Amino acid sequence: MEIQGQVERITFHNEENGYTIARMKVPGNRELITIVGNLLSITPGEILKLQGEWKNHPKYGEQFLIQSYESVVPASVKGVEKYLGSGLIKGIGPVMAKRLVNKFGTETLDIIEKDIQKLHEVEGIGTKRIAMIKKAWDDQKDIRNVMIFLQEHGVSPSYAVKIYKQYGQNSIKTVQENPYRLATDIFGIGFITADRIAQKLGLPKDAPARIEAGILYTLNKFAENGHVYVPTSALLSKGHEILDVEENEAKKALLSLSCQDSVFIEEISDQEEGVYLTPFHVAETGIVDRLKALIEFPKTIPLFGLGKTHQIVSKELGINLDESQQQALHAALAEKVLVITGGPGTGKTTLIKAIICLYKKLGYQILLAAPTGRAAKRMTEATGFEAKTLHRLLEYSPKDNQFKKNHENPLNADVLIIDETSMIDTILMYHFLKAIPPNATLILVGDVDQLPSVGAGNLLRDLIESEVIPTVRLTKIFRQAQDSLIILNAHRINHGQFPFLDFSPGKPQDFYFFPCDEPEKALQTILNLCCQKIPKTFGFHPLEHIQVLSPMHRGLIGAANLNIELQKSLNPSSKAEINRGGNSFRIGDKVMQIRNNYDKDIYNGDIGKITKIDREIQEATINFDGKEVNYEFSELDEIVLSYAISIHKSQGSEYPAIVIPLLTQHYMMLQRNLLYTAITRGKKLVVLVGSKKAIAIAVRNNQPLKRYTRLKTRLQDSFNLNK
Repeated sequence: MEIQGQVERITFHNEENGYTIARMKVPGNRELITIVGNLLSITPGEILKLQGEWKNHPKYGEQFLIQSYESVVPASVKGVEKYLGSGLIKGIGPVMAKRLVNKFGTETLDIIEKDIQKLHEVEGIGTKRIAMIKKAWDDQKDIRNVMIFLQEHGVSPSYAVKIYKQYGQNSIKTVQENPYRLATDIFGIGFITADRIAQKLGLPKDAPARIEAGILYTLNKFAENGHVYVPTSALLSKGHEILDVEENEAKKALLSLSCQDSVFIEEISDQEEGVYLTPFHVAETGIVDRLKALIEFPKTIPLFGLGKTHQIVSKELGINLDESQQQALHAALAEKVLVITGGPGTGKTTLIKAIICLYKKLGYQILLAAPTGRAAKRMTEATGFEAKTLHRLLEYSPKDNQFKKNHENPLNADVLIIDETSMIDTILMYHFLKAIPPNATLILVGDVDQLPSVGAGNLLRDLIESEVIPTVRLTKIFRQAQDSLIILNAHRINHGQFPFLDFSPGKPQDFYFFPCDEPEKALQTILNLCCQKIPKTFGFHPLEHIQVLSPMHRGLIGAANLNIELQKSLNPSSKAEINRGGNSFRIGDKVMQIRNNYDKDIYNGDIGKITKIDREIQEATINFDGKEVNYEFSELDEIVLSYAISIHKSQGSEYPAIVIPLLTQHYMMLQRNLLYTAITRGKKLVVLVGSKKAIAIAVRNNQPLKRYTRLKTRLQDSFNLNK
């Protein structure tokens, strides 16, 4: 049967499949009726014509089950006002909707459609607002068509806006011609979704385009797990699992991709080949070539004796370097490329300040940089010398999708000092090395025992283990650091020793352990610590100073659930709330960017706070360290709550206080470098919540997951160390 009515409120909506439960006002019915079915992006105020049938639910009573539907333009003044005020059209909120219908009545929608310039007659609407409304009105019609097409082919409505923004009027045509483009062009759509669309469009399972897309998808998944290349056998095995095609078909597709220069196939050994996505092969070989050229270019800086360097630093900075630091300082003057590594409290920052001091004294141009904004900010604060992110240093241009600084337009520097080098991935390092002038000195600083980069590669470890790059390892913990249990326990863990957990009661310290064997108890302990105990005892603000770091994303004490629970306690629900991608976002929420957005100059791992939610223009404003950035609602899948984050995401950052859950349920992630990285994020306070057994497992497990990379071997071959 067919019914028609106005949507009053939406009780439930699943972004992934469009499944919706809503309440509708139907003429002739005194009470609101319940409608259930797969609907697109409907909003309160819309009038729908529904085809379906009535069913009596044993628990929820009478419901109308929707089989198909269409949106109908409202006819009454009240209906038009509610329709426009629902947030459907960017630029029109409830207040503006009321003004419009007061002026134009039931003709409002016709005027927007056919004579939009008449909106100038309404108070508060200028040329800019009219342009916004027109664009939103036109887009909404086109997006609805795209949504209907995609819904028929198993794509969730939440992706329709992104697909439309990417392809515009050609959206449907593009998807029909090559649905696999979605996997590479649209953030959040992977091969699996694209493949489902392709199957519904009738593309055969053994189509070359499908197999090639599947192989590229598999290579990208390996890259996401840190691998620069993949052994052919591992690639074909995983490809077979995903594609369910014969191995010879996959080999043909691999050869075709090689001919298209999409991949590079290289002999790894007598028995095995390795497959690279071409940019990774270019980057890995390029790193070797650039480092070799840099090292072999003569250094012209005059050398001082150890005593002289120490004398200059002592006089200028008022600090005394120990013997190992003096040797490192001398190496920083002598070598063209130098790696300095060491744990917390070993004097890396002091050494950087001394290096800057010496080179400034000699009149050389110095540049400082780090991989992330937070790391660059820390470097600036620690040295008193401006440090930039690598992307900013290299002047990345989102419009051209390239770095303006390169071998043709190099950086203007005699000395470059890079901190947190363990976080730099293969691709970024290659672009950075391309921009270094051959006469420059490069000093790479980092802690090799921390987790490797989120991106592909294991750069710092490969450089050190190649024994090609001169390396200084700082090991002495300085006296002022010896009073910190954070630093002492970090070094104990790094040396495979169990940390000190049993302390004198009542004695203030910077490291605590709360024993909990059950996730439920651990969750309550974490909430109590973050919301009450730590703020009350130490004066730390729950949102600004305390960060929860979890080894995993899923589970009761995984980052996802911890975020929900901490949000409930620290930022209860408010009127200004929106739901996107399974997250509820509220003004005041602590959030994190989860992908690089070069247009906004905001990067994966950046943490901010939501300061404004504007339903009228459909934008949220987020403050990142004083920088206000606007996000359209459709862009909010790039943001997640960050009351709790993964330990991997915390790299390069420091927090006044951190809380780390560590239970045996985290077994797969219990590794020494993970726990070591987590503990070294805490500046003034570290609190472990969990079991001693889980800590012992992590401390004993010094076998980090292997990453496929050939940088170490290439460096050794280039400098003839393997001959």
